[in-house]
Amino acid sequence: MAKLIILAAGEGKRLQPLTKNIPKCMVKIFGKPLLEHQIDVIKKCGISEIIIVNGYHGEIIKIPDVKFYKNEKYHSTNMVETLFCAEKELDGPVIISYGDILYEKNVLEKLLASETDFSVVIDKNWKNYWQIRTQNILDDIESLTLKNGFITNLGQKVTSLNNIQGQYIGLIKFQNNALSILKDFYHLSKKQSKSGQNPLNPKTSFENSYMTDFLQGLINNGHKLKAIEINGGWLELDTLHDLKIYENLYNTNTLKKFYNLDNS
Repeated sequence: MAKLIILAAGEGKRLQPLTKNIPKCMVKIFGKPLLEHQIDVIKKCGISEIIIVNGYHGEIIKIPDVKFYKNEKYHSTNMVETLFCAEKELDGPVIISYGDILYEKNVLEKLLASETDFSVVIDKNWKNYWQIRTQNILDDIESLTLKNGFITNLGQKVTSLNNIQGQYIGLIKFQNNALSILKDFYHLSKKQSKSGQNPLNPKTSFENSYMTDFLQGLINNGHKLKAIEINGGWLELDTLHDLKIYENLYNTNTLKKFYNLDNS
């Protein structure tokens, strides 16, 4: 069985004042902290080895039978560096989950069933979901294109909805040869960045690289990232506006169109 690493170092500035004294993953939604929803689903899928990389107000996260690592530089780094705070856990099948998402049990089960080295969950029903979150989809959407079931491009800003074939949700699995490739690629990229330019994203420092930058770098180096396609069944909690929308859907019994709590 795979182990699962939750990246939960973030502050969640766009959820202020709710995150004034707690990390983003501990904001309550549908009656309990977001992280508790995740843990429930993870355990229902039979995963017992859970690792959390915390950071901002990490002392607030108290969950039994979980291994913790801390990103001490959470204020000046991004997801890739948070993941590699737990580098020694990168062996065997490993699932990486963002700490600010909810997903149904069947989403995680579909990822667990994938046999490819690199597996990335993408939502094919993204457009309906994004339309309830923002008036202008282009302000927030990122590129994602596919060829023969594998991702060819992701994480870039777009000026058109053409050829957006899904949205990355923040849930990935690495197994078999992917683990050594992952670690080698990270250390090589970090070394190359010392020369003055970040090979993952020249617009930012290596330490602030997004996970999508890292995944695109793997693609650019010839590695095949399998798209695990879903049609909804997940939520991202990024802003106070998100929270208000989700709670309204929940209170009006219309949440199931996007995310079914009964399946979580």
